[in-house]
Amino acid sequence: MTKNKEILIVGFAIFSLFFGAGNLILPPFLGANAGEQWWLVFLGFIITAVFIPILGILAHAKVQGTMYDLAKKVAPWFSSLYCVFMYLIAVTIPAPRTASVTHEMAIQPFFGTSSLLTSSLYFLLIFIFAVNRSKIINLIGKFLTPVIVFILLAVIALASSGITHEMNLNTYEAPFISGVLEGYQTFDAIGGVLIGAVIIISLNLKGYTSYGEIKTLITKAGFFAGSGLLLIYGGLLFSGAALSVSFAENSSRTDILTSLSLQTLGTIGTSFLSILVALACFTTAVGIVTGTSDYVKEIFKNSQKAYVVTAFISCVIGVLIGHFEVDFIIRAAIPALMFIYPITIVLILLNVVSNKFASPFVFKGVVCVTFIFSIPDFLESLQIGGFLKPITYWIPLSSQSLGWLLPAILMFIGLNFYNHQKKKAH
Repeated sequence: MTKNKEILIVGFAIFSLFFGAGNLILPPFLGANAGEQWWLVFLGFIITAVFIPILGILAHAKVQGTMYDLAKKVAPWFSSLYCVFMYLIAVTIPAPRTASVTHEMAIQPFFGTSSLLTSSLYFLLIFIFAVNRSKIINLIGKFLTPVIVFILLAVIALASSGITHEMNLNTYEAPFISGVLEGYQTFDAIGGVLIGAVIIISLNLKGYTSYGEIKTLITKAGFFAGSGLLLIYGGLLFSGAALSVSFAENSSRTDILTSLSLQTLGTIGTSFLSILVALACFTTAVGIVTGTSDYVKEIFKNSQKAYVVTAFISCVIGVLIGHFEVDFIIRAAIPALMFIYPITIVLILLNVVSNKFASPFVFKGVVCVTFIFSIPDFLESLQIGGFLKPITYWIPLSSQSLGWLLPAILMFIGLNFYNHQKKKAH
């Protein structure tokens, strides 16, 4: 297989593993609510839904290990705890959510079956894919992703051509920040650290052993996938804004996507959308279950039995949670995101920058400060953070749920300045 062809296949696989339930239903919803200021929301959205996730892939290209290796500079115990939290969140929220979206948009409108039956059959198929993980990249990259991309581009092209509607007025108080925070709901930063490990192991199984070759391949494939995500997100967000006046008031995320499809592809649109939803959600869930199983397999000294058991348990959890409604799962996810997302973002950034700026000392300080300053956002998401308002009032960006950002940047700069002065003194 030629190198360029391999880059395309891996790039398509990364794109498809990222592009799941949240990636599909969030951009049109954002565009519909942002209206004429859709571009501001888009700029915020791509930071947490494209830029940071692809940096997560690049971090793995550099480290070429597991998720544990991304956090081990803080402390071994912290890295282990972080991995446990990440994988628990992954198999209890984003993976089941893919089944819920698939049921609401691809199964129920046609068959009227129960959500429990849908999630059961859905995760049975995911289990089959997961235990045949050596074929994941080829199956997803060669066959599933091109179908997803083709249908998406058709929807976007039709929505963007011949638009005569006026756009709604923006409903967001801070469009850019709303885009940043809504990008959390894609779970793509979490996806980046999970999927990167899956890609590394899958390439190893395909016979790639050279550090330089793997790094180059994943880096190029990551940029290819990122460009695709940028194009699709921008198109879907603009499509939602362009047709914003045609959506019913207080439409849900799934309602807007369904309406967008019907308006662009006509009566056949629902059928096309069903295929798109099922494929996009399925590939992401496969990546999550596979990544979680890989981690447990390594803990148990490469035990294939541990891998299969973990995949089975993850799929059972998916069945149990996946039959709840999409909006319920999205609301339930907010506290978990406010807790883990800031730490994940700084770990990705610290692993991408040069090692001379990311010593274990810097890792410890920046992660610690990020954790402390993200606590108010976490408590606020549980509606129990009112007692901290006199303190958070003085923290920049705290009212936008980004109170951790400036302290983390200042700590990074301060600790590197301290290290530089210490070296000069010696």
